[in-house]
Amino acid sequence: MKVITEVERKKRNRNWLRQLAAQEKGGLFLVRLTGLLLTLVILFQLSLMAWLISQLLVEKQPLQSLWGYWLLLIGLILGRSLLQSLQEICGQAVGNRLRLRVRKQLLSHLARLGPVRLSGDSPASLSSQGLEQVDALQLYFARFVPQMTLSWASPLIFLGVVFYLDWVAGLFLLISAPLIPLFMALVGWGAERLNQQHFVLLQRLSGHFLDRIRGLTSLKLFGQTQAACDEVVAATESYRRLNMRTLKVAFMSSAVLEFFASVAIAAVAIYIGFGLLGYIAWGPAPSLTLFSGLLILLLAPEFFQPLRTLAQQYHDRAAALGAADSLVDFLERPLEGKKTRNETPEARLSPWMLDLDQVCLSFPERGPVLGPLNLQLREGSCLLISGRTGSGKSSLLHLLTGFLQPTSGSIRVDGLPPGARALVWMQQQPFIFQGSWAENLRLAAPQASSAEMLKALQQVGLLKLMDEQADGLDTLLLEGGRSLSGGQAQRLVLARALLTPSRLLVLDEPSASLDDQSVEELLQLLFDLKMQGCTLVIASHDERFLKLADQHLELTAGGQDAST
Repeated sequence: MKVITEVERKKRNRNWLRQLAAQEKGGLFLVRLTGLLLTLVILFQLSLMAWLISQLLVEKQPLQSLWGYWLLLIGLILGRSLLQSLQEICGQAVGNRLRLRVRKQLLSHLARLGPVRLSGDSPASLSSQGLEQVDALQLYFARFVPQMTLSWASPLIFLGVVFYLDWVAGLFLLISAPLIPLFMALVGWGAERLNQQHFVLLQRLSGHFLDRIRGLTSLKLFGQTQAACDEVVAATESYRRLNMRTLKVAFMSSAVLEFFASVAIAAVAIYIGFGLLGYIAWGPAPSLTLFSGLLILLLAPEFFQPLRTLAQQYHDRAAALGAADSLVDFLERPLEGKKTRNETPEARLSPWMLDLDQVCLSFPERGPVLGPLNLQLREGSCLLISGRTGSGKSSLLHLLTGFLQPTSGSIRVDGLPPGARALVWMQQQPFIFQGSWAENLRLAAPQASSAEMLKALQQVGLLKLMDEQADGLDTLLLEGGRSLSGGQAQRLVLARALLTPSRLLVLDEPSASLDDQSVEELLQLLFDLKMQGCTLVIASHDERFLKLADQHLELTAGGQDAST
C-alpha cells in the first residue's frame, strides 16, 4: 500500500466523508431547509414576545385585548417544537441510510478480500470496524453536516435584524462571532487525533479480550487466568484514560465557546441598558425603544445558539474523522490480481465445471507455489487433490473459491471467474454455531422451509437423529457442534449445502477428525451426492477418496503430477 503523509491522510478522510454526504444531497437539503424554517419561526416568536411586552408595559394595552396574539405565540412555540423534532427525525434518517451504505461497502470488500487475506485480522477488530466505527458516522451526518450550514446561515439572519434595529449592537455580535469557530478549530485538531487513537485502542482491546476468551481452556490448564485478567484490566485502564482525555477536550471546547458567547451577550446587554437609560447619546442609542432593545437582547443568545450547537457536535466530527481513518484504510486495502465481475451469472463460456489454463501462483515471501496447472473437470465429477503438506492443496482450493487470484493464467468455474457464483465450502472443522438445527441449516439458505430442511436431513441420513430430538428443528446445538459426533457434524454441513442452489462442493480434508466408520459413511454420502449431479473437489491425504475420484491431481512443490 502506498505510504501517505499525515496531511494527505486527513485530506483523504475528509474527501471520503464528503463523498458519502454527496450521496444524500436530498436528505441533507431537507434537514437544512427545516433548520432555516426553524430559524424564521424563532425570529417571529421572539419578535412577537418583544412586541407583546412593549404593548403591555409601554402602550398600556389591556391583557385581554391581546388574546389573539397570545394564541399566535403559543402556535409559534408549538411550531418551533414540531420543526425541531422534524429536523432531528430527518437527520437521523440520513445518518441511518449512510451508515447502512458504509456497512454494505465493508461487507462487500470483506467478501472480495476473502478469508485468506483476512487471516491476519482479528475478528474482534473487524467487528469493531463494522459496529462502533460505522456507528460513529451516524451523528456526524445526522447533525454536524447540516449544522455546518445552519451555523452561518441562521446567525446571518439574526445579525441582519439586529443591524436593522441597532448597528452598534450588531457590531458587538459581528466582532465576537469569528473568535468562536477559531478556538473550536484549535481544540478540534487535538480531538481528532485523540479519536483516531480511541478507535485504534478499541480495536486492540477487542482483539485482546477475544484472544483471552478463546484461550480460556489453555489459560486455566496452565494456571494463567489471573495473569490474563490483569492484562485485560491494564488494557481497559489505558482505554479509560484515553476516553477521559477525549472528554476533557470536549469540555474545553464547550467552555471556550460559552466564555466568548457570554462576554458578547453581556456587552450587548450593557449597551442596551445604558442606551435605554439615556447614558449613551451617540450613534443609534437615542432611538432605542423597549421593543427594539428587548428584541436585540432576545436575539443575542439565538445568534450564538447555532454556533453553540455546532460546538456541542464538534466531537461528532472528530469521532467521524477518527473512524474514517481506519475505515478508509480497510476499504483501500488492495486485492491481489484482478477479478472479472462484468459477466452475467447466466453466462457459460465453456462446457467444463472447472477449467484451469496455465494457472500459476506465487507469493513474494515464498516464491512459486503452484503451476503451471492445466485441468478440466466436467459437471457431476469428482476431483481429488493430494500431496505433501505445503505442496499447495489449500492454495489451489483458495484459487477455485476466489479467495486468492492467480499470478498468471485463467480459471473458470462453471464458465465464470471464481467467486462470481456461489459454491459450498467445507473446511476441516465443520462450522456450527450455538443455535437451533433450523438456524444452522438456514445459514446459507435463509428462506428454506421446514419441509425442505427435513428432506435435506433425510438425504444425508440425519432424519432418524432429528426424530429423536424433543424440540425437532428447534433443538439447540452447542458451539462447534459439540453435541454431535464428528460424522454427524459433517452430515449437517452437507445437509446445509443441499439447501443451496449450488452444486459445486469444495472440501478441505473432510476426514481429518473422523473415525473409520464415519469416513465410510461420508464416502457413501459424497457418492450419493455425486450421483445426484453434484461436482466434488476434495483435498485430502486419505487414499480412500480415490475410489470416489474421476480425476486425481497429485501436487508437488511448485509443480503437478496428474493421473485419471
